[in-house]
Amino acid sequence: MLSTRPDILPPDFLTELSKLQSEAPQVPAHVIRSLIEQELGATPEELFSTFSDVPLASASIGQAHAATLHDGTAVVVKVRRPGVVAQVQEDLEILQNLAHQAGRNWAAVADYNLESIATRFAATLRAELDYLQEGANAERFAKNFANDPSIHIPRIFWPTTTSRVLTIERIHGLKINDAEVLAMPAGDRNRLADLAAKAAVKMIFEDGFFHADPHPGNLFVESTSRIGLIDFGMVGEVGNELRGHLGNLLLAFSFDDPDRIARALLELAVNRPTSDRNHLRQDVLHFMEQYQGRQLGQIEISPLIRQILAILRNHHLQLPSEMAMLTKMIFMTEGMGARLNPDFNLGTVIKSYASKLAFKRAIPRNLLRNLSQWGLDAADLGANLPDKVRRLLDLLDDGVEVHLRSEELVPLVARAERIGNRLVAGMIVAAFVRGIGELTAADRERLQTWQNALVAGGAGVVAALGGYLAWTARRSAGGNR
Repeated sequence: MLSTRPDILPPDFLTELSKLQSEAPQVPAHVIRSLIEQELGATPEELFSTFSDVPLASASIGQAHAATLHDGTAVVVKVRRPGVVAQVQEDLEILQNLAHQAGRNWAAVADYNLESIATRFAATLRAELDYLQEGANAERFAKNFANDPSIHIPRIFWPTTTSRVLTIERIHGLKINDAEVLAMPAGDRNRLADLAAKAAVKMIFEDGFFHADPHPGNLFVESTSRIGLIDFGMVGEVGNELRGHLGNLLLAFSFDDPDRIARALLELAVNRPTSDRNHLRQDVLHFMEQYQGRQLGQIEISPLIRQILAILRNHHLQLPSEMAMLTKMIFMTEGMGARLNPDFNLGTVIKSYASKLAFKRAIPRNLLRNLSQWGLDAADLGANLPDKVRRLLDLLDDGVEVHLRSEELVPLVARAERIGNRLVAGMIVAAFVRGIGELTAADRERLQTWQNALVAGGAGVVAALGGYLAWTARRSAGGNR
């Protein structure tokens, strides 16, 4: 990760650290050949039309060799280093023990949730050692980017793939940090940075499945409008709930609203300490003063994330463990973009997503899906309310006993159902108003084309709600008589 951060380390350090991406000490050719024969039951000459003993790359976990299938397809054969599983296992045990001791004895890291982060990292790295899992990850990425010609995901050849050997389509191109790429015209470099950033944002917010190690050695420039992606061992997942919380945070920044940002941060946290919300709001307000008058697309994301993390730590709020790998991926993407284009800003790409998110949430199909879920929740509440009230009263310490006859439950359930119906109706209007607000904050220019339709629709929804409430109120009064 540090090898992609020119804003943190000087060039000499970056050069040395980048060697860990593809220039680790080589495994001798006879060892590689022996491993292939053990795994696949035949020699490289029998399995492939051609096989090069000179490695294309030698990274920390595996070594890659060029080969050709008997049908003429150019492939890369990755072979896991001998002994690397035991070495990684030992290192992970040390790391997890240190995280455990630090979490118990070092107050300064109490709010980092180190044990959970170390456990998740260990699980991710162990999965990276299994080439069968990497092959499955590659096919999942290929499916997600099937309609995007700008991102090339190589094909996996399963007959010559095991947990220790992976045969994958060869990608021809320049590494994204090669001198030839960095010498390209500024317009071409800007386009490549945007392609990589848009792919990263899509992985996080649309697919919920992201490449967690996008260092320059894993990205190849096939043309100025196409990037090839390799090495799918280290991946991360973002569940629907976490994606929803991240989306709320993005929209909160689009609104430039401290209260909404504070609420989004509390939703994002996995713990709920007795934190002073007003104090949190004041810290957010002070933090936002630094970005006054600047839109999300004009803000550097990495410093922004670091400041948010500091605020969360000050209020003892812990992020989901998935955020550690996600944050790493964002930092690496922004660092790579800055290497290609000194003026690159990941915030511009993320702002574009915030606009799409607002429109996506406002379309009728998604509104109805959310409202249907809220309606089911409200109906469930109404149906179970009598039982929940009885349980609550039974738990009181004053010894009060409540006896209900079945005929007494009928009006109570009917009233609860009416309340649920009104809640759902109110949610429809609230969702409509919220959708308009999010559209306005996210993209005011596009909103102008929808203005007349939204006003007409809003008036219709409000009129319908007013009529419904009047009808239910009259019906309720008649029932009471």
